[in-house]
Amino acid sequence: MKYQMAPLEGITTYIYRNAYAKYFGRIDEYFTPFISPHQDKTMNQKERREVAPENNQGMVLVPQILTHSSIDFLKTLEELKELGYRHVNLNFGCPSATVTTKKKGAGILQDLDLLTRFLDEIFSKTDIGISVKTRIGFSDVSEWEEIFRIYERFPIEELIVHPRVREDFYKNTPNLEVFSKIYERTEIPIIYNGNLFSTEDIRDCEKTYPKLAGMMLGRGLIACPALLEETEDESKRFWQFHDEIYAGYQTTQSGDRNVLYRMKELWFYWEKAFAPMEAYSKQIKKAQKCVEYEAAVRQVRNNIPLQKKSERHINFN
Repeated sequence: MKYQMAPLEGITTYIYRNAYAKYFGRIDEYFTPFISPHQDKTMNQKERREVAPENNQGMVLVPQILTHSSIDFLKTLEELKELGYRHVNLNFGCPSATVTTKKKGAGILQDLDLLTRFLDEIFSKTDIGISVKTRIGFSDVSEWEEIFRIYERFPIEELIVHPRVREDFYKNTPNLEVFSKIYERTEIPIIYNGNLFSTEDIRDCEKTYPKLAGMMLGRGLIACPALLEETEDESKRFWQFHDEIYAGYQTTQSGDRNVLYRMKELWFYWEKAFAPMEAYSKQIKKAQKCVEYEAAVRQVRNNIPLQKKSERHINFN
């Protein structure tokens, strides 16, 4: 069983990935937040930093591409091949309206002719591995069979299945009935993704689906960096992890505002691992200067314990 770190835009940057690998590890593959190529360019400066080999040493990194244009996909692929990449991932799962209205991400699942043409064009012109991260439909779970019949026509290396439709976004319960049918039916290696928030969730998934190729961990792993470990108390490493990320953003981001924007995004997840900390959380959110942020975080570090994993009840619904 292998474990993948899901790509979360603005969260799982190379700064975060490197700090995570240093203090926690146990992840077999890291995925970049999506690269969104356009006709006039393949990758922007931020995307180039994310995939730069020098920023991702000692880890297996899989670039994720978001597009419905085979021309743009293949141009981006050539650039990634020049950097040494031999495996990429296609994003057919993003539910954001700004993405889906352009028939990208999960939006392509509402136009199966486009999906078929796109896959046919890219697989006929590439020689490297392609995996797909997908939802089970756009607006209704009944769509899954036709979508997966299309996938089965192509040499997809892995299907990372998030068993929700686009209309669910990240709410409601993953549809395990449909996922079980996909798991039993398809010969493509399957990765499970969705609502793995505790060690028990992971164990249950392993027991229920022993032939899985792996699991992709997202929000649960961000909220609990030691999710894959047996240890109960990761407090010391958590604060080392925090400090390294904070120092990294102070080096790479311009001005306090940009640094704090990144850190506040992380605290949305991290605060769920602490005993009730509403007052301190407000102080972190209100911080406008790094010195104010540091004072607020110091209060958390000195006064609020990081809960043991068995005591946490992480839920995003």
